[in-house]
Amino acid sequence: MRSTNGLYLIIGALVVAVIGLSAYVYHEETKPKGVELSIGKDGVAVEQK
Repeated sequence: MRSTNGLYLIIGALVVAVIGLSAYVYHEETKPKGVELSIGKDGVAVEQK
């Protein structure tokens, strides 16, 4: 019975690690790549790329 609980603990930790890594990768991939600044007759415009 104790080895089964240990196995569930290991599987749970792996699932949490995979979910955390997936969230981190998604966040890094969706970050803006930079900022574009343009100055024209309408004023200053700032865009995140």
